[in-house]
Amino acid sequence: MKDETIKTQTPVATQPGQVELETTIKRGAEVITHVQLRKPKSGELRGLNLANLANLDVSSLIKLIPRISQPALVEQEVASLDPADLTALGVEVATFLAQKKLQQDFH
Repeated sequence: MKDETIKTQTPVATQPGQVELETTIKRGAEVITHVQLRKPKSGELRGLNLANLANLDVSSLIKLIPRISQPALVEQEVASLDPADLTALGVEVATFLAQKKLQQDFH
């Protein structure tokens, strides 16, 4: 008899701030499946309310995500995201705004 072992695929560990999109973004021939967010600097938060960002306010996220995303998304692309993807990106943003000792609770 052959030794049949079941192999399970382990999910690839993502970097902090990386979000795998449930609904991809199509940009011409390019298909975006992941978005990497970086922690915003104070200047990138200009004109935004931190409490709104922490509460995942859609308008605030639409303005901030293009400033801190790689590949750089435009506001129209963020506004067209699947709500689940926008929420996942928003959680990453909220995590960036929390102190390090509180960040573990988000993940």
